[in-house]
Parts: sequence; structure tokens; C-alpha cells
Amino acid sequence: MTAKSSSSSSSSSRRRGGASQRLMAQSAEMAMAVPQVMAHRLTRMALAGNHPSARDRKEFDLMSAEKVAAFGESWAAMGMEMFKAQQAMGVALAGTWAKALMGTTPSMAATLGQMQSAALQIAAAGMQPVHRRAVANSRRLRTTSLF
Repeated sequence: MTAKSSSSSSSSSRRRGGASQRLMAQSAEMAMAVPQVMAHRLTRMALAGNHPSARDRKEFDLMSAEKVAAFGESWAAMGMEMFKAQQAMGVALAGTWAKALMGTTPSMAATLGQMQSAALQIAAAGMQPVHRRAVANSRRLRTTSLF
């Protein structure tokens, strides 16, 4: 293994670790925020019954609009990360052919590491908009009265 492939392997590992840590932290925060938001909103729906107040209707409308916006942003972010990953993998493939032509053996481990890193970055990018809204809603609704 050359010094260059060793350094690119370790930088790929750092990126993978960063994306993995970020994804794990976001998942843990969402595991706490989502039940709180759901409990507040379901309680509000139950208390409102067939005649929700203007404040209730506003919250229910916001709930629906936020989901559509968050998932749209999530898909867009994941699409952009997939585009970046495809570009990087295309460049890596060209490098692999160049290495093979020069008589060196390309590293399958580096390729698999790059694929894993890309998958984690795609997942983290997709989680970000949903996470941001869920945590913000949890903070906002924690201080909001049901009545």
C-alpha cells in the first residue's frame, strides 16, 4: 500500500466515522423528539374532537405541511449526495483503470470503504431536514399549552 492510498483510506474512514456519528446522534435525538411531538399532537386531536379550534386547525395544517416539506427536502438532499457519490466513484473508477494499466493492483477495500462512506453520507443528508423539524417541533410544543 502506498502512502497516498493509506492517507486516502484514513480520510475515507474519518468521513465515514463523521457521517456515522452524525447519523447516530440524529437518530437518537429523533427517538426522543418524535414521541413527544406525537403525544402532544395526538392529545390535541383527541381533546379537539369534532370541533377543533382555530389554533388546533393551525397546528394540524402546520403538521401536514411540515411533513411534505421535510420529506421533499430530504429526497432532494439525498439526490444531491447520490450525484456527488456517483461523480466520486466515476473518478475512482478511472483511477482504478489507470492503476491497472500501470501494473498495480487496485484496492477493493478502498472501493468498498468509499461506497460505505457514500451510503452513510446519503442517509445523513436525508435525515437532516426531518431531524431539524422534529427537534424544533419538540422544543416548540414542549412549551405550548394544549388548551
